[in-house]
Amino acid sequence: MRLTINGKEHVVNDVAEDTPLLWVLRDHVGLVGAKYGCGVAQCGACTVHLNGAPVRSCSIPVTAAVGQQVTTVEGLAGKDGKLNAVQAAWIEHDVAQCGYCQAGQIMQATALLKSNPKPTDADIDAAMAGNLCRCGTYTRIRKAIHAAAAKLSGEMVSQN
Repeated sequence: MRLTINGKEHVVNDVAEDTPLLWVLRDHVGLVGAKYGCGVAQCGACTVHLNGAPVRSCSIPVTAAVGQQVTTVEGLAGKDGKLNAVQAAWIEHDVAQCGYCQAGQIMQATALLKSNPKPTDADIDAAMAGNLCRCGTYTRIRKAIHAAAAKLSGEMVSQN
């Protein structure tokens, strides 16, 4: 199978067609940012983008990604290595605690800001509801999303 992941073509052989995309990304391509959390698309730790839309890679077969554009957290930074606005805000606001869910959180937040560049708290809470954080960093996640939105729109954000 030929997959386009983070703008690069990958040929994956000897993989069953019903293998979840998550395992192909991690075990065959070596991209381990997306994590296995629940295996039933309920926690969001495995979130990646498929043609720009967030999907749970633990629950979609690899064949669903053939001919599509897959983006993982490793593919968000620019070619020069500069982090995108969400990644930078995550660091600036010290969002991660254990960090296990953070790749999925970042992928969901990036998709949110693409579809809604100025989200309210309610918008953020609704969009991020399917991404669970065992450490409970939801307040910092919301603050980082607002900071990334402001940076993307060119506004100044106070450093509260």
